[in-house]
Amino acid sequence: MLFHFFEIYDSFQRDFGSLEKMQESMSASTIAVQGSGWGWLGYCPKRKILKITTCPNQDPLESTTGLIPLFGIDVWEHAYYLQYKNVRPDYVKAIWKIANWKNVSERFAKAQQK
Repeated sequence: MLFHFFEIYDSFQRDFGSLEKMQESMSASTIAVQGSGWGWLGYCPKRKILKITTCPNQDPLESTTGLIPLFGIDVWEHAYYLQYKNVRPDYVKAIWKIANWKNVSERFAKAQQK
């Protein structure tokens, strides 16, 4: 398990410069979603890189972009309104405190096998 974390961490370094820069980029993209949708960290099996993208509404990631989902941030209002009201940036900032990196690492390891 720890090996997989180091592997994805190396990919954060390669594809974004650092874990923190990936988080900043994904946060900015996700906050900018107009209306409802999702921010995604995905793996591109063709190019063997990590990418950040967004999908409006409930549009699926893999069939519309070819990316394999590793981590998603739901920005439909039901995901954050009760706790964060209409302050989406606070919700997105807080999501990183509970991100399950073990799960993301496992998904990354499986995605690389495709």
